[in-house]
Amino acid sequence: MSSSNHEHGAVGHIVPIKMLVGTCFALLILTVVTVWVAKLDFVELQLSEMNILVAMGVAVVKCTIVGLIFMHLRWERSFIGFVFVGSFLFVGVFIGFALLDSAEYQPSIIPGDSPQIQLKLDALEAAQATGEHGVTAHVDPSADHGSSDADHATPADH
Repeated sequence: MSSSNHEHGAVGHIVPIKMLVGTCFALLILTVVTVWVAKLDFVELQLSEMNILVAMGVAVVKCTIVGLIFMHLRWERSFIGFVFVGSFLFVGVFIGFALLDSAEYQPSIIPGDSPQIQLKLDALEAAQATGEHGVTAHVDPSADHGSSDADHATPADH
């Protein structure tokens, strides 16, 4: 039998309890901050997008803490950290391209309801205006709402 100096049961790194408790408190405080920011109304300050920006910022900080401490990235080689950060940068680039593409089709969206839904809403409003409470407006589902009566005329009608 040859002797070897390999320790197969050895643990790579042991995190001190004090650091784990500090990490726990930091994550709990950041969770409280996330809940607090979700309840704030930034619309009054004309900052309607601020809720999501702050929430995502806190989530990134929490993700970084979890990655550094619980995934032991703090004690790994720098290449592992480079790959970890690089993967987040690539995800950010892909999301950025998706957002750029979604801005391209926004002007072609028709504002308001579709014609079929608008017909049903108009019929419902007419029924409510005549005092028919509790009666739902019925729109013929077999009718093709996108065409005129001339399109459905038979030769006998002409």
